[in-house]
Amino acid sequence: MRFFALVFAGALSFAAAAQQWPSKPVRIIVPFPAGGSADLMPRILGEKLSEKWGQPVVVENRAGAAGNIGAEYVYRAEPDGYTLLSSSPPPLAINRLLYPKLGFDSTQFVPMSVMAAIPNVLLVHPRVPANSVEELIAYAKANPGKLNYASQGNGTTSHLTAELFKQRAGGLQIAHIPYKGTAPALTDLLGGQVDMMCDNLGVSLPHVRSGKLKALAVASAKRIASLPGVPALAETFPGFEALAWFAIVGPPRTPSAIAEKVGADVREALKLPEVQKRLAELSAEPLGFGPADTGAFIRQETERWSAVIRTAGVKLE
Repeated sequence: MRFFALVFAGALSFAAAAQQWPSKPVRIIVPFPAGGSADLMPRILGEKLSEKWGQPVVVENRAGAAGNIGAEYVYRAEPDGYTLLSSSPPPLAINRLLYPKLGFDSTQFVPMSVMAAIPNVLLVHPRVPANSVEELIAYAKANPGKLNYASQGNGTTSHLTAELFKQRAGGLQIAHIPYKGTAPALTDLLGGQVDMMCDNLGVSLPHVRSGKLKALAVASAKRIASLPGVPALAETFPGFEALAWFAIVGPPRTPSAIAEKVGADVREALKLPEVQKRLAELSAEPLGFGPADTGAFIRQETERWSAVIRTAGVKLE
């Protein structure tokens, strides 16, 4: 009886803590460098969450190892809701498929919300002699090994999207050059040091509109409003879809009441006109999933990327 009394008392204390949460600043750890969509998304929402909660929301970058460093940091944090993880797919849905040993179990994070999703886009530098997907494939086949592509890093959606494209196009010989995040990869693509990149539209759209980069196709199920003249890859390869999505999760054993509150408050913030405007500028689709839907979505994405990794034979370099 004493054991059950202790368990019951512990449950009550967690519930009480959740009701009072947050009573101090909340840190949101981004496991990638500053400058990319994974960094911008929690900053946009964090401003509104801070106003809602009456506490500072501090976004902190802890980059490295394809997001694993930041993810492990949050995994080992106190499950009190004051240290959260905001991440794109790699540490939540992909890395356990590629890394033989991790310092965290991604299935044990407490899901809270998926904020939004942004389609990836097939970008090439203007000097690449191709203005369509078909022309790019023809050029790559005629010049095996001549082209290369940048990615945000091994195991990122930009890496896997490009490998899926190569596989669906018949096994193109295009070398992979991994970077540490979006910003340095995009810098070298703009400078012509690399030829191609499958980046999400969050930060690359202005460069497409200015003519500094060519967008050959978007990796969404259909064409998107921000680039209506650019075809979807699914028009060439039926079923081709690759999105960068951005979720918030907590350490294992974070109280469900806190997870529900974060999910509800994110959903409320996504309805604000100023937030919708900023997300539209990133070509992002607001989602606002709650904890249950977030968990189901991450499991579904893990299965989908697992199939991509197997089919394309993706291995860490």
